[in-house]
Amino acid sequence: MKRRIFSITMAAAAVALSLPAMAQTKWDLPAAYPATNFHSVNLTQFANDVDKATGGKLKITVHAGASLFKAPEIKRAVQGGQAQIGEILLANFQNEWQIFGADALPFLADSYDAAAKLWKVQKPMLEKKLAEQGMMVLYSVPWPPQGVYSKKPLNSAADLKGIKWRSYSPATSRIAELVGAQPVTVQAAEVSQAFATGVVESMMSSGSTGADAKLNEHVKYWYDTQAWLPKNAVIVNKRAFDALDAATQAAVMKAAADAETRGWAASKKANTESLDKLRAGGMEILPAPPALTADMKKVGETLLKEWLDKAGPEGQAMISEFRK
Repeated sequence: MKRRIFSITMAAAAVALSLPAMAQTKWDLPAAYPATNFHSVNLTQFANDVDKATGGKLKITVHAGASLFKAPEIKRAVQGGQAQIGEILLANFQNEWQIFGADALPFLADSYDAAAKLWKVQKPMLEKKLAEQGMMVLYSVPWPPQGVYSKKPLNSAADLKGIKWRSYSPATSRIAELVGAQPVTVQAAEVSQAFATGVVESMMSSGSTGADAKLNEHVKYWYDTQAWLPKNAVIVNKRAFDALDAATQAAVMKAAADAETRGWAASKKANTESLDKLRAGGMEILPAPPALTADMKKVGETLLKEWLDKAGPEGQAMISEFRK
């Protein structure tokens, strides 16, 4: 009899122990950038906030550094449910839908205030498109303003002719074509090696990307063109989100709103700190020469015209609303 009571007690304890595990939901969040990058740090804080707010009911594991999926694969992984949530660079998907690339148009939105204004116009359109694809956008954070990295000094766009240029999006590939450079596709996780081995010699990117890759070890110059502020967006599979209870959904949305506010502030801070780090490492951080700025603005005008031709009335409406 005692043995039977003991068995029943142990069985009940086993069931009790299994209940929290059964109630817990686990999400994977692939990201393309190093764990120390401000975007990734923000993602980790977002995951911690969700964990705390839900009492551990929803656990989000951040997979930084393209360790789970490479940058171009993340959107499809979230859409197909291979990952429940993920961080993407919107401009990577311009060829799929032109509005994704609006924030990579040179000199359209070239400050944090302008980037915020563009996001206000762009976000409702993204929400509609992602909903059609079974996803939601939770929040977005910009990269710092883009400048030109170069192993040799630059005075104008003519100095970029024939140079190996890092391409990571349709816009950066097109810029290479327009200035006569050789576009070479290199993802963020491979930037350091690409410059170290001579696969690329120049690129347009933020100080943050350069600091992550320690480009001061391989590149001499960074020219502050303030070209654009591309945004990362955190997207979630709608079916996975809908499977959460109302309280958990509310916790995710609150954590996302906090992450967006925190992320924009972190981007501004990272801009200053990363350029200081590169400068301390021996890189020359320079204002863009007038001729280079003028040439790049002409490139920007060409890209905008081409973008509007492809985006059609939808794109024209977005640009008109942004410029009001």
